Amino acid sequence: MSEKNKEYIRFVILLTNVKPFTPEIIAKHVAYLKTLDEKGIFVAGGPFIDYKGGMVIVKAADIEEARAIAENDPFVKNGYDTYELRTWLSACRENNYLL
Repeated sequence: MSEKNKEYIRFVILLTNVKPFTPEIIAKHVAYLKTLDEKGIFVAGGPFIDYKGGMVIVKAADIEEARAIAENDPFVKNGYDTYELRTWLSACRENNYLL
């Protein structure tokens, strides 16, 4: 990977639902995402339509920071979701779609 593309590394948190949500835990999760957004960490996220779970994409300095972000999500912290973490290189106009 070229040095110039390192700034386009993001981390994908794949969430898998393991127990039914309550309105309270959903509110806590949304509040957490808002906090991440205010800090410039949140990139995108939302539930899957065809799978029990969702995805959150974040900016982080490294995988350890991304793991801490995932583990502090109220869904994960309170046992509603498990997660998998992936390192993702975003292709976009600014990096000429990785060419």
